Amino acid sequence: MKVALEGQVAVVTGGAQGIGRAIVDALIANGAYVAIVDIDTQSGIETAEAVRHSGGTCLFVEGDVSDATEMEAVAAEIAGHFGKIEILVNNAGINTKSNRVPIHEYTLADWHRILQVDLTGVFTMSRAVIPYILKTHNRSGSEDATGRIVNISSIAGLVPLRLQSAFVAAKAGVANLTRSMALELGPEGILVNAVAPGSTLTRGTQALFYGEDGAYTENAASLLSHIPLGRPGKTMEIAAAVLFLVSPDASYINGSILAVDGGWTAGYTRDW
Repeated sequence: MKVALEGQVAVVTGGAQGIGRAIVDALIANGAYVAIVDIDTQSGIETAEAVRHSGGTCLFVEGDVSDATEMEAVAAEIAGHFGKIEILVNNAGINTKSNRVPIHEYTLADWHRILQVDLTGVFTMSRAVIPYILKTHNRSGSEDATGRIVNISSIAGLVPLRLQSAFVAAKAGVANLTRSMALELGPEGILVNAVAPGSTLTRGTQALFYGEDGAYTENAASLLSHIPLGRPGKTMEIAAAVLFLVSPDASYINGSILAVDGGWTAGYTRDW
């Protein structure tokens, strides 16, 4: 997919690896200048250097999205460096890969940690960046308004899953926060939408899906049996959805939650 983003400045949280890295690559490939915000300093530096080596323009800023004061400083640094901000992708997020337990056994520490990053992080980063987007694109009612915010939710925020109460609650919050932001910011010339990925194959989930011989493990095959396409998504497939939503062609899409899930949320696939 090729879209016209030449010279636009985009901020991607959690952009050092996984889905975030794919989003960074997609934006760079279409002419955007990208600022990566991540707590993983080493991966962030390496990603920014790789982008610059390939001819793109990329800045890495270390930061924790759950820290509101820190995000205000990060937004100011990015705006000062590039002179503007036009696109924000709130991608940073975490979840527990182990200790999947029912709510009455779920720890307060895990609850607070996941909510702080996955939901509060979207709020703090948006609050910090929106004033800079408004300075560039405050065009109420204009058809060419290009301010864009894309929040990364999850199918877990649309169809609740077991044993992940904090993640489910956070991602459902992101979905409705997206709609609320769209109502508030649409009249100001900023379009706000969300992408809800299904099972997506990242470095972190590689061990879950594949055995040593490269075939799907038994657990993964069971997990994927309810997905009509029968496979996990690729990071670039999620990035393509984000790229569309920030493109000029998405100029009349506001407050939408786009599920990129291989049909997971379409309904049951079993014959009964």
